[in-house]
Amino acid sequence: MARSQGVNQELSQILNQLWNLDSNRLNPGTDYKINLQGKAGYVAQGSNYAVDKARAPLFSHVNLDKLKSIETYAHFINLLDNYEMSTGVSETVTSEELKENHVFLDAILETEVMKCAHKYLVSKGQSPSDQKQFKRQLYDIWFHLYHRDRSGGEDSCGFEHVFVGETKHGKEIMGLHNWIQFYLQEKHGHVDYKGYKARANKDSPDEDDHVLNLQFSWKGLVKPIGGSFIGVSPEFEVALFTIIFLTSTEKMTTAVVKVDEYVLEIVVYRHGRSIGTSYPKLLSSNNRDL
Repeated sequence: MARSQGVNQELSQILNQLWNLDSNRLNPGTDYKINLQGKAGYVAQGSNYAVDKARAPLFSHVNLDKLKSIETYAHFINLLDNYEMSTGVSETVTSEELKENHVFLDAILETEVMKCAHKYLVSKGQSPSDQKQFKRQLYDIWFHLYHRDRSGGEDSCGFEHVFVGETKHGKEIMGLHNWIQFYLQEKHGHVDYKGYKARANKDSPDEDDHVLNLQFSWKGLVKPIGGSFIGVSPEFEVALFTIIFLTSTEKMTTAVVKVDEYVLEIVVYRHGRSIGTSYPKLLSSNNRDL
């Protein structure tokens, strides 16, 4: 499957530039601490039962004051409570929430990470060089509301799916690939971390890894495996997924990249001109369970 694909050198190069520019990335062991515990087991398709291989939360410590003192994180956290988690239930976007979307985009556009991503996308002919038009493009990709569930109104958008998470017919978890949301939901008692996913013992993750494959339950529903960056800034994720999204026209794009020490498969689904979902997958994960 994915392993036969070679590493995409050009994408790896630009993503490493973003990685090196991500000055807002938090430091494992000091800004936050994770507790990996046991290796998660197999969950049958459609089942919401998982053996809990982790008695304690994934995050044993996060410096929330530091988090909230960084502008992009603070504005990102403001967006997390703006969504209705169930698909099929129309989203109501208040003017306050619209403003929060714009404030978040304005903040990330000021970062070196997004400036670098913008420059790259302009060089590829995928984005307008004008900053205002680029922001509009980002808005369409991430915040444009669309129908995910045919039975309802405009119930979803890329940002909600990827970063906040949704449930489908109250039976399965979709999205929720963001570590800050994971941590906050865990803190509120909504998320229960069940263990990490890895193929073999030699692939066991470390506490300072910035990419993990996790198993967890959220409000009673189980996610058998979900890939997530850990400790990276919101602008890094937005930049990375936007680049993969815009440099492909496929309904589903997978790109194998080497970022820092990680060989990842980045998966991006398109929903018209918007992101349907996007997430990283450590290539040493157990494909049988995906």
